[in-house]
Amino acid sequence: MLIRRVLAPRIDFGALRRELELPDRFPPAAQREAEAAAAAPPRPAVDRTDVPFVTVDPATSRDLDQAMHLARRPGGGFRVRYAIADVAAHVRPGGALEEETWRRGQTVYLPDGNVPLHPETLSEGAASLLPDQDRAAVLWTIDLDPDGGTVAVALERALVRSRAKLDYVGVQAAADAGRLPEPIALLPELGALLTARGLRRGAVNLPLPEQDVESDGDGWRLVLRGPVPMEEHNAQISLLTGMAAADIMLAGGVGLLRTMPPPRPEAVARLRTAAAPLGVRWPDGVGVGELLAGLDAAEPRAAAFVDQAAELMRGAAYTAFDGALPEQPAHGGVAAAYAHVTAPLRRLADRYATEVCLALHADRPVPDWARAALPRLPQVMAATDRTAGAATRGAVELAEAVLLAHRVGESFDAAVLDVDEPRPGRQPGGTVALDAPPVRARCTGVLPLGERVRVRLVTADPATRKVLFALT
Repeated sequence: MLIRRVLAPRIDFGALRRELELPDRFPPAAQREAEAAAAAPPRPAVDRTDVPFVTVDPATSRDLDQAMHLARRPGGGFRVRYAIADVAAHVRPGGALEEETWRRGQTVYLPDGNVPLHPETLSEGAASLLPDQDRAAVLWTIDLDPDGGTVAVALERALVRSRAKLDYVGVQAAADAGRLPEPIALLPELGALLTARGLRRGAVNLPLPEQDVESDGDGWRLVLRGPVPMEEHNAQISLLTGMAAADIMLAGGVGLLRTMPPPRPEAVARLRTAAAPLGVRWPDGVGVGELLAGLDAAEPRAAAFVDQAAELMRGAAYTAFDGALPEQPAHGGVAAAYAHVTAPLRRLADRYATEVCLALHADRPVPDWARAALPRLPQVMAATDRTAGAATRGAVELAEAVLLAHRVGESFDAAVLDVDEPRPGRQPGGTVALDAPPVRARCTGVLPLGERVRVRLVTADPATRKVLFALT
């Protein structure tokens, strides 16, 4: 659901690219390898092109990692077929392209163009699950019982063909009209079922709207949007697959998990203390995830509570193991063991974790090139996560500063999302979210958490990407 959008003038993101030292091209040897792989694409022996897969992604995406087909099982339950782009079949171990993907780590998204993990000839071409094209994929087939519990998992390399490239907004409109295409007609039912299972086991999802910067003719749009329900349902299929992958690797004693400690009891206690002043009713016996799922983050007090809940989601990491299992293998947000395997076009770690799963499932040795990569991946992924996060934040901060540069001195209505902890010598302040334009920024003053206030714009500097308000 789109919440708000405001047009901003021309913006140059070049300085941000230079600051983050983002590459602007692939080395010639890596580019040649990608073009050779695209010219002679792999054709797996197993043919599943009879299955009518579809992809569901943002409308402008062309790096399509996942294709889906959902069906009911005879006798009850569901069969999930999830085809993931087989990137390892296109990238030669030890080659120039593999080396360059290790340098990049993941695709970095910026409003004026992506910095892809793989050359576009692969990421948006021969390896992408584009419609009406035969593609090499790693196919997960996951059978579920009527309650959404996993009863069987199969994994194979296969040739697949997507029938349609669908987008979230269109899919949501089709769902609202009761006209979803057959391959994903069960997605609302199954997504809701998997979400409910997650909440019962203690999963936590923060329903925060996202800020994006989108092109709009000669200018840019600063957009604040919340996910549509079908986007959340789609994410549940990815989570289901990631949990299946984690179980395979834990059973085999080797792999790469996405981990996060469970919410600390003292953090939960602080959050519970913040609930009543913000008008959030927290009944006994209701878990954090269940409570958050029922809140409307567009309402200022609820948004402030959700912002406070972000404190629970700390310490996410990649954890490699080979032999001894990790002491803490679970992901606190998922409330289960979980691995990244569903976005190999965009994320380096997924390629290697997938290869481990394929080997373990087939009861054969994990390839040396994949096994040797595991202990190196956590550090590389942590570094590239920081770069990707800095790019996203920097782009939004720049758009906010440009949008507001000519309005210094004006006053705005805002909601207080966060308040700094008092410290000696520290000026009081916190974070506010403007009603319009959709800006979220620092504000000085004694701020009432979760309340609506009037603030004055003190600074809006595109050169430093700094925006600062003061309580009026």
